[in-house]
Amino acid sequence: LVAVALGLATVVSVVSAGPEAIECWFVEDAGGGGLSKKPATLLLRHGPRGPPPRPDLDPKLYFKVDDPAGMLVAAFRRYPAGASAPHCEMSRFIPFPASAKWARSLSPEQNCPRALDGDWLLVSVSSTLFSLSSLLRPQPEPLREPVVITMATVVLTVLTHNPAPRVQLGKDAVLDLRFAYAPSALEGSPSLDAGPPPFGLEWRRQHRGKGHLLLAATPGLAGRMPPAQEKATAFAAWDDDEPWGPWTGNGTFWLPAVKPSQEGVYLATVHLPYLQGQVSLELTVHKAPRVSLTPAPVVWAAPGEAPPELLCLASHFFPAEGLEVKWELRGGPGGSSRKVEGKTWLSTIRHHSDGSVSQSGHLQLPPVTAKQHGVHYVCRVYHSSLPASGRSADVTLEVAGFSGPSIEDGIGLFLSAFLLLGLLKVLGWL
Repeated sequence: LVAVALGLATVVSVVSAGPEAIECWFVEDAGGGGLSKKPATLLLRHGPRGPPPRPDLDPKLYFKVDDPAGMLVAAFRRYPAGASAPHCEMSRFIPFPASAKWARSLSPEQNCPRALDGDWLLVSVSSTLFSLSSLLRPQPEPLREPVVITMATVVLTVLTHNPAPRVQLGKDAVLDLRFAYAPSALEGSPSLDAGPPPFGLEWRRQHRGKGHLLLAATPGLAGRMPPAQEKATAFAAWDDDEPWGPWTGNGTFWLPAVKPSQEGVYLATVHLPYLQGQVSLELTVHKAPRVSLTPAPVVWAAPGEAPPELLCLASHFFPAEGLEVKWELRGGPGGSSRKVEGKTWLSTIRHHSDGSVSQSGHLQLPPVTAKQHGVHYVCRVYHSSLPASGRSADVTLEVAGFSGPSIEDGIGLFLSAFLLLGLLKVLGWL
């Protein structure tokens, strides 16, 4: 019984995870080029006593969500309790045929069917965990019992679980995209053909103010498609062909061997006949630098003389901005790590054919003393592509006259003695 109770508790905790309601802003045109914002709420679930009253809200902006496909509710069910609240906006939506030539076969008639008449809402939610866009169909009038609230049914949801992908330079980028459609939400609609409807998938990139169509597809429909750019591909398929739905689909985008020029905001749009949903993803490219220090592994100097200039090379990294080189001194009097005295500077940036860059930090040291024998000079590189601790390289200072024989010195002495012994035997002196 205890095991059963624990199992039920686990199931309940999983099902009830995530927020009960999402606070949003309802945005509409206020005239004169301005916008007005009103508070609104999406109630995803409630307790056995029913929806909680919200006298602070306009009843037409307090929505109890019915999500037949389950994609919107499932996204919030996995939302961690301690995470920052997502940003949510909603606005009115008017169904319309797709404007792009390649997508016109989705809606052969320019006039929307009467089944799509009535109010529609576009809900956009963004967070660090996911980004989604949903089309909701609210009831014309709020319910009065037991709480004044408006029922709203989710018809289309477009979702990405990775709104800010970071990809290593030269690696493939996979941009996640899922979508769900619930035709049963269209009350009063004419009889539909069995199986999922035709759809269109569009991926665009915005970079430095310019937009580029990378891929467009209308699976199963005839028509000439614009060629895919930059060797991009996408799944573009429904997950199943159940006769009446709801249906889920996959529009994940694949971009091979990314370059710095492919950074930017990617817009993924799913087109259904007269309905559209869009999410944005911001792709950033990175590559961690290799760090080396020369001369290495030992730098020599006599007492009262300055060691050779040290050069810390951070090679083949991206982005070019934000590199920081810090110098440390370890060992010697006190034995702790401390800042190095000397003149430091950074070189100009060198660009490579793959889009990465290299830059070096320089250290010009003052004359050394005998007490500094055996200290380590450390260069530590910080960059957005590296962990917070950075990446380092070091060299050891050997002060002339204070170092004992090294292993290399011992090997050299042994070989010299061996050769001398052989020479003496040849001459007959032994």
